[in-house]
Amino acid sequence: MGAVNANPGRVAGIVIASTRAAAGTYPDASAPLIAQWLATRGFELLPAQIVPDGENVRIALQSLLNQHPAVIITSGGTGLSADDVTPEMTLPLLEREIPGIMEAIRAAGAVKTPTAALSRGYAGVAGRTFVLNLPGSAGGIRDGLAVLAPMLDHICDQLEGSHEH
Repeated sequence: MGAVNANPGRVAGIVIASTRAAAGTYPDASAPLIAQWLATRGFELLPAQIVPDGENVRIALQSLLNQHPAVIITSGGTGLSADDVTPEMTLPLLEREIPGIMEAIRAAGAVKTPTAALSRGYAGVAGRTFVLNLPGSAGGIRDGLAVLAPMLDHICDQLEGSHEH
């Protein structure tokens, strides 16, 4: 069965925090993985923004927030390296955190990879946009999206003011 357009009119943005991918010295595989996942759920996609770690992440997030998408998913910059600052760039933009989502993502990932517990990302709300920080690894992205899958429609419905689900 093909993609189900469960979210007509809902728009999503992607920010990849990777200095090497932004410079073109390393191919980005994260944005296509996230984009495919969102597209199969019926989201229209804004162009993915692949930016160097650091302040560029905040600028990209703010740019996307100004377009009022339903969802923004970031990947990368959630570890312990000095330039892993995606959480620090994200948190000031959030009006409300949703800590249970990140707790669930870290717990699910830690079953397979104990270092998943080191991911420092945030999940939260900025206006009517749901924002989620995922790690940069393909496995971490897949684990995070698997946790998000059963709740994303409900999150969007609530942010749009619908409480039917």
